[in-house]
Amino acid sequence: MRRHRSIKIVATLGPASSDYETIRKLFEAGADVFRLNMSHGSQDQIKSRHQMIRKVEKELQRPIAILADLQGPKLRVGAFQNLEETLEIGANFRLDLLQDLGDKDRVQFPHKEIFQVLDVGSTILINDGKIRLEVLRCGLDFVECLILVGGVISNNKGVNLPDVVLPVKALSEKDKNDLEFICNLGVDWLALSFVQRPEDVQEARVLVKNRAAIMSKIEKPAAVERFDSILEVSDGIMIARGDLGVEMPVHKIPPIQKKLIRKCREFAKPVIVATQMLESMIKSPIPTRAEVSDVATAIYEGADAIMLSAESAAGDFPVESVQTMNDIAIEVENDSNHRKILAAQRIGNKQSVADAIVSAAREIAETTSVKAICCFSQSGTTALLISRERPHVPIIAMTALVSTARRLCLTWGTHSVLTDELERFKMAVINASRAAIKYKFASQKDYIVVTAGVPFNIPGSTNILRVAPCDERLIFSSEPN
Repeated sequence: MRRHRSIKIVATLGPASSDYETIRKLFEAGADVFRLNMSHGSQDQIKSRHQMIRKVEKELQRPIAILADLQGPKLRVGAFQNLEETLEIGANFRLDLLQDLGDKDRVQFPHKEIFQVLDVGSTILINDGKIRLEVLRCGLDFVECLILVGGVISNNKGVNLPDVVLPVKALSEKDKNDLEFICNLGVDWLALSFVQRPEDVQEARVLVKNRAAIMSKIEKPAAVERFDSILEVSDGIMIARGDLGVEMPVHKIPPIQKKLIRKCREFAKPVIVATQMLESMIKSPIPTRAEVSDVATAIYEGADAIMLSAESAAGDFPVESVQTMNDIAIEVENDSNHRKILAAQRIGNKQSVADAIVSAAREIAETTSVKAICCFSQSGTTALLISRERPHVPIIAMTALVSTARRLCLTWGTHSVLTDELERFKMAVINASRAAIKYKFASQKDYIVVTAGVPFNIPGSTNILRVAPCDERLIFSSEPN
């Protein structure tokens, strides 16, 4: 199941992709990571999908990453007496704590803590920004607003507050319950919704207890403003353009996306570009030209992964959506400009021995005919550093830990391979050569670059590099140890 592209594809599972056959077809079409959305579906449904993913993994003998996405503290209005109302521009509308059903003048907003941080002039967005309100007057249990953009409002619509840092934690009680459930079940990545500050990530890390890598979703202006500190405490980043595009002017999203991708690459942390990438394929078997360009842009910018949401979870063409994304990726990566763009974005500030080793590995691959870079990694750090270099040959990440192999399925250019624990570098070279041939990255007459840390099985100890033949007879005749 070798991929002929470097960028990874994340497919969200849902009603349209909740059976074994569809999940297997999604993987065969190109999905490298499966996302379990904790906002939708019961824990029993999530458990069933998790089991089917692991069954596919076992049958195809390829590591597969599972990303669990927590719902986060979603703000919503209450219910209406007539189920929905039409708000008129210029009229007043009130949000309060009363439990009475709403009408054209008011509705319940059961989030008392929010009233304390709103100011006169603050913006309130409802139903993904379709309705826009401006705060006229605030109280401890209400807020009076002017309707700037009207429209239909109905039961339980979501609310966004772009002007304020919400006085709520990133983990609700539901999230904490889901976190414990999904970590005990066994996932590789845990995505935190509505992260606003590094403390949100640190709170989750205490609860996760090293059972999964933590991915921060950037979907609020406050997270963009504090991105450097959030990135520092996160294992990966998801640029969730849905809510981010609601809370910020949409024309600001492209440069933010580019900036965040480059910053993630600088610090060797995986980054996913998400939301509405092939939105039209929810109902259509082919995407729009604009969507194809959007996907291509994320690939040219050097993202580690691109994600499908409703397209694969609830759409009419889930497998076709993955196949389309796979085809776009292959075409873009075969463009000679793609390699030039990634090379131009390469970071030059490197200080450690491991930095020097992986940089040398990439330079050797660029100036010789080696077919792959094979790295032995306990924690996955070496593979992440090589991936940061964006080499033009595949990265074969060899590890004895299935958890590391699965997490690296999200990382650009890596092909995870499980291996036995090793004590001698000669066996590392032999295992790397065998893997390169088995997965058709090289033939017996080819050479590969092998990196490792000696002594073995110590995280962060990469200190050796060798250009090695794939022919085991040459290895045995030339390698004394």
